Amino acid sequence: MTKTIKPHSQPDFVDVLRHIQQSRQKIFAQINTALIDLYWQLGQIISHKVSTEAWGKGVVTDLAAFIAQQDPDLKGFSDKNLWRMKQFFETYQADEKLSPLLRELPWTHNTIIFSRCKTAEEREYYLMLCITERYSSRELERQINASHFERTMLANQKLSAALRELHPNIGGTFKDNYVLEFLGLPIQHDESHLQKALVQNMKRFILELGRDFVFVGEEYRLQVGNQDFFIDLLFFHRGLVAFELKIGKFSPEHLGQLDFYLEALDRDVKKPHENPSIGILLCRDKDEEVVEYALSRNLSPTMVAQYELQLPDKKLIQAKLHELSEDGFLESNP
Repeated sequence: MTKTIKPHSQPDFVDVLRHIQQSRQKIFAQINTALIDLYWQLGQIISHKVSTEAWGKGVVTDLAAFIAQQDPDLKGFSDKNLWRMKQFFETYQADEKLSPLLRELPWTHNTIIFSRCKTAEEREYYLMLCITERYSSRELERQINASHFERTMLANQKLSAALRELHPNIGGTFKDNYVLEFLGLPIQHDESHLQKALVQNMKRFILELGRDFVFVGEEYRLQVGNQDFFIDLLFFHRGLVAFELKIGKFSPEHLGQLDFYLEALDRDVKKPHENPSIGILLCRDKDEEVVEYALSRNLSPTMVAQYELQLPDKKLIQAKLHELSEDGFLESNP
């Protein structure tokens, strides 16, 4: 039988519990830092031995067996993991900038990042993303599979002049392409099915958007004059963000409706201290040249993005990113 706690005691109990939880978090953080430091030192030793004393797989396998034999309680020192420590050290030994970041993440997160990311820029991106978003290892894997880094870098090139002017620090906030494979929608679907599926999978959609996004509501009602208008999905991200859903190809006239919604939000809903509202037109397909023409003289802070119902072809999107980089058009994520 659960004992009833007297109401007058609860504030004090909450305070005690908070101290326990905070102390426990500090202990876990200290343990993690010590482990990462240990793995770094072991990686450094093995790397040195391989290069100067011709240690090979056989020697490292013998080392793992020796550790297991001498201290059976020690876990995590298999030959495979020892080679990972070597790779870990060699990946970051010349990059002092990332050294503090490594110690903020668990070993599993670190192994995913240094084994799957090809460039220092990409590794730094996912290290920072994991720290700020507090991803689980499963969420990190999903974001790498969904080319989060590449899509964000490409999106920075598609921000309209109005968006850049009104929101100077907006780089990295939005994507040019949203991956919604978790919806499980068939190829043929309508806008109501898309909207319903997004609402039902809001937690995963927020993960795709970024955790600074807060869902305000669906079919958000705006009253202008004697008429009612409804925004498909409304979010908050240091300001109101209106999503309009289109299951077809982008058409320039779609922007007129979204511009109207943004004007109504800024006049009637936005608080004085909040940033100007942003509009995202999320469509199934788009012609980049048509989008560029449509936004070139548009003074409204809007962005046209595309959604996909399956994970993107990573090689294709990396090639596109490489092409922009070679042409000198790539803008780094702030």
